[in-house]
Amino acid sequence: MSIIDNRKAFHDYFIEEQLEAGLVLEGWEVKAIRAGRVQLKESYVIYRNGAFYLFGCHITPLQSASTHIKPDPVRDRKLLLKHEQISRLIGKVERAGYTMVALNLHFSKGNIKADIGLAKGKKQHDKRETEKEREWQREKQRLIRNKG
Repeated sequence: MSIIDNRKAFHDYFIEEQLEAGLVLEGWEVKAIRAGRVQLKESYVIYRNGAFYLFGCHITPLQSASTHIKPDPVRDRKLLLKHEQISRLIGKVERAGYTMVALNLHFSKGNIKADIGLAKGKKQHDKRETEKEREWQREKQRLIRNKG
């Protein structure tokens, strides 16, 4: 069950590969995500200190968040990946010029997971071409629907 999708990632990047990763979250963050108060638009994944972190993901705290903690809405959140996945991704990101972006957040067996994508950036003409293709598919469906 999807919580939020990052549509901008599919617009700005060619997604080569997708992985599912767990997230290290605090209690108030889980409550806020369940309430749908999360933004993935400007987020991406960085490698630091032997682990990957979700950077730039904005989780707006609820008004009823605990009074004794000071919530940080844009802190870096650690991604939980297996060691062989980490080493393979490091090689692709550092050598091949890929970047990693968060594609969506979803529930998996009661836990909140993130889909991350290994992506290559699109040029402006690629974005226009993708938009034309999407528009043509819509038009084709419209014609088929009206014909039948």
